[in-house]
Amino acid sequence: MTVEKQQELIRSVFGVLCSRAEKVSNFMEVDSIFGPDSRLVYKHYATLYFIFVFDSSENELAMLDLIQVFVETLDKCFRNVCELDIVFNYNKLHSILDEIISGGQVLETSSTEIMRAVEEISKSESASNSISLVPKTVSGWRSR
Repeated sequence: MTVEKQQELIRSVFGVLCSRAEKVSNFMEVDSIFGPDSRLVYKHYATLYFIFVFDSSENELAMLDLIQVFVETLDKCFRNVCELDIVFNYNKLHSILDEIISGGQVLETSSTEIMRAVEEISKSESASNSISLVPKTVSGWRSR
């Protein structure tokens, strides 16, 4: 999918969500945006919208619960997640999502277990970044 098409979809979804009243359902059929049999569930926290799009074979309440798990994990990771956390830590956000969902299948719903896995990934990345093929100092070596 092209970047232009992605931006068009985002604008369409945002336009629909912004025009909705506050006290309405968080579930929507979005056939006109994503095609037949498409559904959307969203949760609005402060200035952030979390949106999952899926087909009718998925349970809407389970998707809403999945958003809750995702947000809880982000809050644990960033201490009250905000837009800047997402913008500047995009890789960590994807690591969290990868621990929750892989190949369309839900793998984990415990935010504690998700955080444990993400912390291990971060430790591994830090360790691999500190490994150097060229030694920093060689004892007994003098440059002339």
